[in-house]
Amino acid sequence: MKYNRVHLETIAYELPNHIVTSAWIEEQLAPLYKKLYLNPGQLEALTGVRERRWWEPGHINAVETIKAAKKAVAETGIPEKDIGALLYCSVCRDNFEPATACHVASAFDLPAICTVHDISNACLGVLSGIIQVANMIELGQIKAGMVVACETARDITSIMIQKMLEEGTMEFFKQALATMTGGSGACAVILSDGSYGNDTHKLLGGIAMSAPEHYEMCRWGPDQNIPPRYPQVMETNAIGLLRHGGALIRYTGEVFYEEFGLSPEKLDKVISHQVASSNRDAMLSNMNLTLEKDFSTFPFLGNMGTVSLPVTAAIAEERGILEEGHIVGFIGIGSGLNSMVLGWEW
Repeated sequence: MKYNRVHLETIAYELPNHIVTSAWIEEQLAPLYKKLYLNPGQLEALTGVRERRWWEPGHINAVETIKAAKKAVAETGIPEKDIGALLYCSVCRDNFEPATACHVASAFDLPAICTVHDISNACLGVLSGIIQVANMIELGQIKAGMVVACETARDITSIMIQKMLEEGTMEFFKQALATMTGGSGACAVILSDGSYGNDTHKLLGGIAMSAPEHYEMCRWGPDQNIPPRYPQVMETNAIGLLRHGGALIRYTGEVFYEEFGLSPEKLDKVISHQVASSNRDAMLSNMNLTLEKDFSTFPFLGNMGTVSLPVTAAIAEERGILEEGHIVGFIGIGSGLNSMVLGWEW
């Protein structure tokens, strides 16, 4: 996938005010820690996540998304009538139907011909949305498009804390540990054909690859698959994800470097999906990248799913870490398994 006329106009985001520390989560798990002879501090030590943020109970994903989207539109000054696509790309949606994108779109004066729908691709949702909008721009179908997302971790984390206490085993503790890193947030990404005065942040292209034989590595859904009225569960084979996900990222990276004439040395900075320290290290290692090229937010924002990578990129730009002219890599991986690497000339 190569592009000549796609530019990133802005990434806006919205974060909850409620900060949840790993120490607080361990307090809720105190009976389990006592039973398994675990010392406090294990969660942060194993994941590198010190704290994360949660929306207040009863929040609505579309409402938080609209806040981020309005910021993005205000920052770019692009007329709403020029936005030809609005895609909502989260794991968390407000209803089975209609598409959460429709609720978000209702807050704007978008043209009737605007493409409005949801995309689901685990933690790769926003990157998948970026590619769909980029394709439409490259083909001349639209001048600008918006990719939005909102993730919430409060409910699933609370459910899994209770299940961990009920199960009371080390095996289940390992399966549920990754869920304890979950954070919440919303983002909005606006892309354009560059006709609005922005000649930077150019999308060079990307590589997407899949290894669906490992679809069971991570699952979030009804406890007994169907019917969906059963309580939710989230189970992660952390060791399997590191091994098989690492292999997939390595292969994706090799093809990416070859396709775009790049090398680890030519990438100035990388923003990866924010899971935990071990996952970050595995991504960098498998793409032959050094830690100095990375910028991470998971220690204080946790894993916000689809929202993690774009928000991390936005914060990196705010802090001057991403500079004009940098060659920047977005490295994503999601349950499935699916992976994607996007290259930008910042």
